[in-house]
Amino acid sequence: AAIAAAAPLLSIAADAPPAHAGLFDAFNPNIGAAGEPRAAPPPPGSPVSLAVTDKVYIDLEQDGVGALGRVVVGLYGEDVPLTVENFKQLATGEQGFGYSGSILHRVIKGFVLQGGDFERGNGTGGKSIYGGRFADESFAVPHGEAGALSMANAGPDTNGSQFFITVGPTPWLDGKHVVFGRVVEGMDVVRKVEDTPTSAGDRPNAAVRIASCGVLDASA
Repeated sequence: AAIAAAAPLLSIAADAPPAHAGLFDAFNPNIGAAGEPRAAPPPPGSPVSLAVTDKVYIDLEQDGVGALGRVVVGLYGEDVPLTVENFKQLATGEQGFGYSGSILHRVIKGFVLQGGDFERGNGTGGKSIYGGRFADESFAVPHGEAGALSMANAGPDTNGSQFFITVGPTPWLDGKHVVFGRVVEGMDVVRKVEDTPTSAGDRPNAAVRIASCGVLDASA
């Protein structure tokens, strides 16, 4: 299973791209003109730096509970700079849209927390800073243990804004989703969210929301 964003658009489970895959290729910094061939991204096992070049904070709150705490993620800007820049600018909202105020729409205990759909809040929306969706930059970074930060998609080259944080080993996602960072602080907050009761579609019964987010000094 792949991680598809919850419905037709982005998923952590859909193995085939949707009918409209490629719609945003013209805006794709990796592909260029729509349909233009490109080299395959570096595969799993390729050399990686894993250097944390940037840090983003995510302050979470839950309806009926209040503040849950802060999660800080370190981003691999040397390994996947386009993917990292997308996440950073969506965290700051400098393009006029982004993660602040959006929810984590999918929580699966032992697997992932998924968010980033700031348009619809159900896994069918969101967009990148590049104008829509963009190509898989690299599969070289493995998902490894809990705490990996990775892009949700609807098949090859369909990255937008949706992301997930793993809460356990997920090696079957390697080669299907672009890992671009890891949790460096606040894994206890991630575990709080993991334990929240959910209902149909793995949606938390009480909404878990990104109250605020932004970029931190990476050297701190």
